[in-house]
Amino acid sequence: MKGKSKSSKRKLGLATALFLCSLCFLAGLFISTLFSQDVPIIKPGLRKLEVVHVEGEKYGDLMSNGETGESSIESIPFQVLSWKPRAYYFPNFATAEQCKHVIEMAKVNLKPSTLALRKGETEESTKGTRTSSGTFISSSEDKTGTLDLIEKKIAKATSIPQNHGEAFNVLRYEIGQKYDSHYDAFNPSEYGPQSSQRVASFLLYLSDVEEGGETMFPFENGMSIEGYDYRKCVVFKNKAAKRRWTLFYSLFLNGTIDPVIFMLAIC
Repeated sequence: MKGKSKSSKRKLGLATALFLCSLCFLAGLFISTLFSQDVPIIKPGLRKLEVVHVEGEKYGDLMSNGETGESSIESIPFQVLSWKPRAYYFPNFATAEQCKHVIEMAKVNLKPSTLALRKGETEESTKGTRTSSGTFISSSEDKTGTLDLIEKKIAKATSIPQNHGEAFNVLRYEIGQKYDSHYDAFNPSEYGPQSSQRVASFLLYLSDVEEGGETMFPFENGMSIEGYDYRKCVVFKNKAAKRRWTLFYSLFLNGTIDPVIFMLAIC
């Protein structure tokens, strides 16, 4: 994720680690512009589904799967948090053991987080925008196969192939650390031409906190930005809690950046 503006110094109750998997997708593969960007306002509700692997007798005969397909039916429980922007909550997406494993892999390589600079920006001018520490790890580095299992589940939840994902970005925010408002996608007018684009991000909290650590979407459903105080977490936000996963899409189906996905990652 990249910095956008400078603000917010709300403290975290406890040190916490965040796990971010951002999914990239080549621009040429986006679905056509025939899809409308206006969506109906639907009250969020948790889809009470179970992860199931069943034989044909429960749902009738299963269809023959292709070489890259699977021979069972799976359902992953989720809640629609918002349609504007498109954001979804997945409870208990990973196990406590998997969260612990990711932390153990990452903690020995944590370094100060960096920013992708926009035109005219410098490290000095953006100092203080992002104060966390972090590291990138690839599933190929994990000999236990834990990250590969998580990647496969993310691919099923998003319907985006596993090989379109970036490396996992593991972040740690200690008390008082933050990341100011930003977009997760790269606007070519600000960052220059992009060979690929970040379509969506999957965010997992690896540890619990007493307070703070929320990911906030200040412009949800067209909220007014006039006079907005970035130091106050008073709008639509995703509470920090261990094993919680949040999926949000940075792009519309036609490949353009969703302007309401502007978010304050930590507050």
